[in-house]
Amino acid sequence: MSPPAERDRIRAAMDRILNGTPQRSNGALTIVALATEADVPCNALTQRHLDLKNEFYNQVRARGEMPDSEKRLRRQFVKAKELRARAVKEIEQLKADNEALVGALHQAVMENRRLRLQLTERPSNVHVLPTQPRPPAQ
Repeated sequence: MSPPAERDRIRAAMDRILNGTPQRSNGALTIVALATEADVPCNALTQRHLDLKNEFYNQVRARGEMPDSEKRLRRQFVKAKELRARAVKEIEQLKADNEALVGALHQAVMENRRLRLQLTERPSNVHVLPTQPRPPAQ
């Protein structure tokens, strides 16, 4: 197909999509829909006719609308921000939990030391067990 005929088909497809009367596509405000509507491969718009692609997006924005690809990116951005906020909140909770566990461990170690000291200070029939298990005799 000659480039002038291809450009004419793309311009006609732009008009149909922007007027809400698509014939071959779903009418979405995307390059994929525009290429489908014009019956050209997508790379015709992304490589050969960048000016027409930009013109299409400029016309969409001039109407106060947003291209579908931009809407999709904005939704993804909102989701990413929400995920990040949840992750930050979870990290803060994990830090607090970690501090509480370190405190509990420290308290248990101190209590263990105190009990061992008590056992060594007063003789009784209770024997302090070794801290490391002994290997079995062979």
